[in-house]
Amino acid sequence: MILRAAVLMCALAQAAAAETCRDDTVYLKGDWGDARFAVEIADDDRERAQGLMHREHLPSSAGMLFVYDRPQTLSFWMRNTLIPLDLIFIDQTGTVRTIHHSAQPLDETPIPGGSGLTHVLEINGGLAKALGITAGTVLRHPTFSATDARWPC
Repeated sequence: MILRAAVLMCALAQAAAAETCRDDTVYLKGDWGDARFAVEIADDDRERAQGLMHREHLPSSAGMLFVYDRPQTLSFWMRNTLIPLDLIFIDQTGTVRTIHHSAQPLDETPIPGGSGLTHVLEINGGLAKALGITAGTVLRHPTFSATDARWPC
């Protein structure tokens, strides 16, 4: 009876986890705790070029997730971006590799994220530090391959 209940609870937990993995939401977790952001996806050249340009406000629980098909060296800038942003650079396993904190609005200086990257999460400037997000944090989203992801959907 106890074994059957444990199996049922495990199945329910897996079903709940599958339901929470959505295209419009990213989850982060680490030693600091966990967080969730509603995201817009930028996964083609046009969407990535536009990014969060010309926006005057970004809700604190929102962000944009840039998605690339293959691991590569990524560098961003803040051209036409009106609000400070934290740029969180992520590899194909969903692991945060580097964070650029509070990128300055309208600055066209390149912001290198490193190599072997497939995703970049942009959130409000200062929020990564406030939450405690650091390199090594893992991110969960359907765009990470189930075979590569450290925290798969």
